[in-house]
Amino acid sequence: MTPRPHRAHLPEERTESTAPLPPPELTEAECRRCGTYIAGLDGRYACGVCGWVNDHSEGHRRLPRADEDPDRPSKGRRRPKQLPGPPPEPEQGPDQEPDREP
Repeated sequence: MTPRPHRAHLPEERTESTAPLPPPELTEAECRRCGTYIAGLDGRYACGVCGWVNDHSEGHRRLPRADEDPDRPSKGRRRPKQLPGPPPEPEQGPDQEPDREP
């Protein structure tokens, strides 16, 4: 597989469209680092064996803008607050023995 030539990043023309985006295309290739057969979406790949990832600009079509994301929260909505994690366990000193059940 030959790499796509890089072109200068020109500002894209932004047209407001209400048409839904086409579904992504499943593509397949060999990992450029380890040769593992991998699959990706629209020519964007990540290898689960060695961790290689190709650059997003190598994809077959542009990525959607944030306002085109159907899962994006509506304006005015905030992200839900993260719940706090579990409380830290108390540390045991060298002269303390762990609690044992009889």
